[in-house]
Amino acid sequence: MSEEILKVEDLKTYFDVTKGLLSKKQIVKAVDGVSFTIYKNETFGLVGESGCGKSTLGRTIVKIYDPTGGKIEYKQKDITKIKGAELKQFRKSVQMIFQDPYASLNSRMTVGEIIREPMEIHHIYDTSEERDNRVRELLNIVGLKADHIRRYPHEFSGGQRQRIGIARTLALNPDFIVCDEPISALDVSIQAQVINLLEKIQKEMGISYLFIAHDLSMVKHISDRIGVMYLGNLVEVGPSDDVYHNPLHPYTKALLSAVPVPDPKLAKSKKRIVLEGELPSPINPPSGCRFRTRCPNATERCAKERPGMVQVGQRQVACFLYEK
Repeated sequence: MSEEILKVEDLKTYFDVTKGLLSKKQIVKAVDGVSFTIYKNETFGLVGESGCGKSTLGRTIVKIYDPTGGKIEYKQKDITKIKGAELKQFRKSVQMIFQDPYASLNSRMTVGEIIREPMEIHHIYDTSEERDNRVRELLNIVGLKADHIRRYPHEFSGGQRQRIGIARTLALNPDFIVCDEPISALDVSIQAQVINLLEKIQKEMGISYLFIAHDLSMVKHISDRIGVMYLGNLVEVGPSDDVYHNPLHPYTKALLSAVPVPDPKLAKSKKRIVLEGELPSPINPPSGCRFRTRCPNATERCAKERPGMVQVGQRQVACFLYEK
């Protein structure tokens, strides 16, 4: 196996949402005991329903949120509690592409100013001319023109704005990028362009990705391995082809059954697994296995015990069905 670039162990991120001094304490367990490893030049896809904690996990890794517990290692160095100069240096190597390409760009700044800003903060390049040359180079890398440097974000389409966001992310030459649903706000044709761009950049620059998305078919296309998340927990992790074509966890099976099939004949024969009941609240999650309230295979044991990750071939799955 290649070199580890990121290792997460039993990571927890909780939020206190209590509404008053006399109210009962309420804690949202957005991420609750997640562990996985990402290797150099690898794309690790992360999928799951809205509200399962995917974006919170990504923001905790890049230190937008402070973890409540657990450990984050970047290049074998513990960065869980780093602050000040150490945090600034860490953010030079680890960047994030945000979901909304318009909200993540300052509408009062030109494209040149947006991309140049990280270089100025981290004191990269000695002169303004060198920074401008690098901005033009980055615009070329993401498929935009050099004269776009003087325009404002509102003058571009959604796909072009996301390319500007990617150019800004690349300004510091990062080794690891968290892609937080970078294509969900874009048209389908533009989604493919952005995915192809990310793959091209990865090959040329050797960057590792944590790719967060809803679209399982797109995640399968870009990812080397996939992690499936449910209510703050990982329920299955494995090579993308294995997870996509032969899912093990009941939740993964249900997710994949909802993926549209382009062939009408195959679509008719495909059986959709419909999960009954609503997604439980992360404030008051079910005891034991969190998926048990919607799982067709749930037993009494599932209500009493929380299943740990079990190794099944190249995969890990959190389900009692696969215990030997």
